[in-house]
Amino acid sequence: MVIFLIRAINTFLQVIVYLILGRAIMSWFIRPGDRLYPFYVSIIRLTEPILSPFRSLTSRFLGNSGIDLSPLLAIFAIYFFQRVITGLLVAFI
Repeated sequence: MVIFLIRAINTFLQVIVYLILGRAIMSWFIRPGDRLYPFYVSIIRLTEPILSPFRSLTSRFLGNSGIDLSPLLAIFAIYFFQRVITGLLVAFI
C-alpha cells in the first residue's frame, strides 16, 4: 500500500513538473489567437497556484528583472518535497 502511495505521489508531482516546463516553453511561442492558446490558458490555470508564491519571492529578491525564475524554483521545490515525502513514507515500510 505504501509503495502504491509513493508511486502515485511521484507520478502526480512529475506531471506537475511537466506542466510547468510546458508552460515555460509555450510562453515563448504561443500568443493570443493561436490555435493552441486555449490549451496554454488551461495549463496556466493549473500551474499558477504553484508558481505565484515563487514569483512573489523572486520579485522580492530580484526586483523587476526580465527573466522569470519562478518555474525553476518551483521545480527545485517540488523535487525537494518529493524526496522528503518519499523518505518519510519509506520509513513506514
